[in-house]
Amino acid sequence: MSPRPAPPLRPRRTTATATAAHLAAVTPAGRDRYVDLLRVASLATVVLGHWTMAAVTVGPDGALVIGNLLAEVPALQVLTWLLQVMPVFFLVGGFSHALAYRSLRRRAAEAGTTGSVYPAFLRTRLRRLLLPVAVFVGVWAALALLLETVLGGDAVPAVLRLVAQPLWFIGVYLAMAALTPPMLRLHERWGWGAFAALVAAVALVDLARFAGGVPFVEFLNFALVWLAVHQLGFLRADGRLHRPGLPSALALGGLLSAAALVWGGPYPLSMVGMPGEEVSNMAPPTLALLCHGLWLTGAVELLRRPAARALAVPTVWRAVVAANGTAMTAFLWHLTAMLAVYATLVTLHVPLPAPASGAWWAQAPVRLAVAAGVTAGLVALFRRLELPGPGAAFGGPETVRTSPAAVVVAAVGVTLALFGVLGVSLTGFGGMLTGRSATLVVLPVTTPSALLLAALGWALVTWAAGGRPRREPPRSRVGG
Repeated sequence: MSPRPAPPLRPRRTTATATAAHLAAVTPAGRDRYVDLLRVASLATVVLGHWTMAAVTVGPDGALVIGNLLAEVPALQVLTWLLQVMPVFFLVGGFSHALAYRSLRRRAAEAGTTGSVYPAFLRTRLRRLLLPVAVFVGVWAALALLLETVLGGDAVPAVLRLVAQPLWFIGVYLAMAALTPPMLRLHERWGWGAFAALVAAVALVDLARFAGGVPFVEFLNFALVWLAVHQLGFLRADGRLHRPGLPSALALGGLLSAAALVWGGPYPLSMVGMPGEEVSNMAPPTLALLCHGLWLTGAVELLRRPAARALAVPTVWRAVVAANGTAMTAFLWHLTAMLAVYATLVTLHVPLPAPASGAWWAQAPVRLAVAAGVTAGLVALFRRLELPGPGAAFGGPETVRTSPAAVVVAAVGVTLALFGVLGVSLTGFGGMLTGRSATLVVLPVTTPSALLLAALGWALVTWAAGGRPRREPPRSRVGG
């Protein structure tokens, strides 16, 4: 029997010497290191894409005006077919969630525990995601109140909206975690059939949206598209994506399908959202984006073997281990770093060239390098929040609740948490003193109410899991 692959790497504070070098040295032989690389590479690509796409100028009133390079140079939109890699992260998420949930079930069975491990599973997921998010939101909420008090409510609205936008990803990812148990059961029963049903549902939603004009139906694809990509992660966890010829078929089929949809349908060329566009492939997601996810899944699987050879080199693997421990923190703070760079340039009266001009491209490497340096400083400050706490272990009936009531409370809690995070991503940090609101699907939310929802949801999941988590004894282990 081949060794069981491990979920994506999360450094565990088992000893005081659990450095990246130590964790790399004790990596189990059967670990799928490529998954860890994909997690880091996908988030790094998103970060670099955001930095590069930002076309920032200074308005007549002296405020920063944040545009999009892809809108300035539409021909560059074709690059999003390579650089829009969020589907890869959700693929990795499905792989990780499948293995983590199965591990909890197995350990519960070994401990003789009956009932559901769902509350314990959610507690671990929320702790790892929401603690870094909570600190990020707290810092920016305080900063926003200060800026609005000193500069006035209209001075920095774009900045206060922009920094919160990446939180949509956290909210959707929480939804994928919340739905892992039922979707995993469907996968274990139907395999590729469960994935095919999701693809069909996405197509039907788009048909109802574009051909039938059904109102609000498009919002279903926020769940369906990402669940389909997440389901591919389950298939990967079972080794079903490694069959000869399948990666090539997925890559070619996905690419041709996406191209056909864009060429003949209402779908735009860009695989990221564009300002002012009537139809976006991202918000809400479309069938074209799902086909894009298929092409990327096939492409990364085709690169698996050469990447595995590179990851066998100790120095390369140590770098991946180190980056994995800070990837989410860097993702949360990278727009803050970018805005700090531009604010410094304006304060020092350094001219900001017209976007896409020769001077703009010449200045870009310097801006990117400085933004990377600022991000590294923020990561050094906040990285410990991303490390898993001592309660990742499933400790049996004496430490967790497994009753049906606890499952219901956990489900309600994670739903409130994900809606709270999505609410903050929509409203941003501006207008907290004036009650500024945004519409989440059909519900109006304000930043304070969204924060309250997220906090309440986290508390409910923590209660549902119950007790104090068991502290694992120190041992040589990576994973999480």
